[in-house]
Amino acid sequence: MSEPVAVYVHVPFCVSKCGYCDFNSYAMSGPIVERTVRATVRQLAESPWRGRPAATVFFGGGTPSLLDSPSLERLLLAVLEAHPPVDGVEITAEANPESATLEKLRAMRRMGFSRLSVGVQSFDPADLRRLGRAHSPEDAESAARHARTAGFDRLNLDLMFGLEGQTLEAWEFNLGRALGLEPDHLSLYNLTIEQGTRFERLHREGRLDLPDEEVQTAMYLRCAELLEPAGFRQYEISNYAKPGQECQHNVWVWRGGEYVAYGPGGVGCVREEGRWVRRTNLKKPLAFCLAVERGESPWQETERIDPATREFERILLGLRLSEGLPLGGLPEAPVREGVRRGWFEVADGRLRLTREGRLFANDATALFL
Repeated sequence: MSEPVAVYVHVPFCVSKCGYCDFNSYAMSGPIVERTVRATVRQLAESPWRGRPAATVFFGGGTPSLLDSPSLERLLLAVLEAHPPVDGVEITAEANPESATLEKLRAMRRMGFSRLSVGVQSFDPADLRRLGRAHSPEDAESAARHARTAGFDRLNLDLMFGLEGQTLEAWEFNLGRALGLEPDHLSLYNLTIEQGTRFERLHREGRLDLPDEEVQTAMYLRCAELLEPAGFRQYEISNYAKPGQECQHNVWVWRGGEYVAYGPGGVGCVREEGRWVRRTNLKKPLAFCLAVERGESPWQETERIDPATREFERILLGLRLSEGLPLGGLPEAPVREGVRRGWFEVADGRLRLTREGRLFANDATALFL
């Protein structure tokens, strides 16, 4: 039997483009949406990895919940036909509050989606306006409640900190309001200024008043202080879950498993003839559709990863997890240096980031370059 893979489906459409977002997403509607769904279904049907079981399935974006229910169901059925699911497979869909209606979520649950990840980002209306989000705090709360009513027993909420004008007290308020919705999982991301975004231009022009580094560090540390007493465990640098509620798809990738991707801009990484190969689908929806419709390659880029790069990526991803990495086989010099700086700890034959090391994760990982 073929080895399982994680399956990712990228839905690139959004109501609007947020100022901080550098994901492959487009504020598009109309015929291109249906055309992209058809092309993605065809890509799945013609996939060279067809037949490999799905260890996990993840619909990301963009905004998957923006698709109508028949389109979502067609995509999911195409995934399950191309990649027969393992027993108990986790099937996640990202959703934004403005499109997470009770009717839509009930339909998604009936289709087989078992986990919902809602992009809340903040419960402050001013934050949401500055971020360019299309929902209100009340919409976010309704989406979380709709998810439970629809039968989702696995619910994640995404929140961001380090936002323009945000104080530590405002961040604590957001965390408290999120906990009040009783999610099973929280993804808590520090705002990053990405190249080519509207926020990057504003930041370059000195028009983005972000909290200083000391405040952002306090915000990060406050996450664990508030969430651990509520029964959450930090299992990854930015992710907290109640026992057994970790995102199986992301953990699969962080542990170095193979994953395949469908839809515009989707990125997959698999072993081929003993070598790791990363492929990125054509990013623009029309270009992706044309290539698939013509029977041409849907890939924009194919990268054959050399062993040294693959090993560094394994370390980079593995150190994100609180479980860390097996110590065996790791070079001694960077391990010693990281321990000396207080960034690494060694226990039970594994290398892990310390609490301080999580604040310097990029620098800690760079020791292995």
